[in-house]
Amino acid sequence: MGLYFLGGFVASIAQIIVGPSSMIPMVGASGAIAAVLGGYLILFPRVRVRGIVPLGLVSTVAEWPAWIVLGLWFGIQLLNGVVSVALETSTTGGVAFFAHIGGFVIGLALTWIFMKIVPQPPVQQRHEVLYERARRYRY
Repeated sequence: MGLYFLGGFVASIAQIIVGPSSMIPMVGASGAIAAVLGGYLILFPRVRVRGIVPLGLVSTVAEWPAWIVLGLWFGIQLLNGVVSVALETSTTGGVAFFAHIGGFVIGLALTWIFMKIVPQPPVQQRHEVLYERARRYRY
């Protein structure tokens, strides 16, 4: 819970630093959720993530390692953030991309620090526990 709240706070600060004169209100929890995604990447980098891949009018389900999915997500946030600063107009949609970036980075850092303070089981054991929970709750 601390990661979520601290991540949301740092995410807000990151967005304020990038656009201190912005008159668009920040509403939502996406920066805090990004912090949790950063923590997930540190704890479960090789866990396979299942998602829908749209291919025009058709779509398929694919599984990719978490580090690839979250790396692509972070890259998209970074690209959109840079473009939103360059094009700062009312047409950019008001998405706080730098809140996502700040939340994700602080999530990575805090989880890494936490893992140094509180010993964690090996990566493979963490993955097995996660997959066991997934099998238990599959419909």
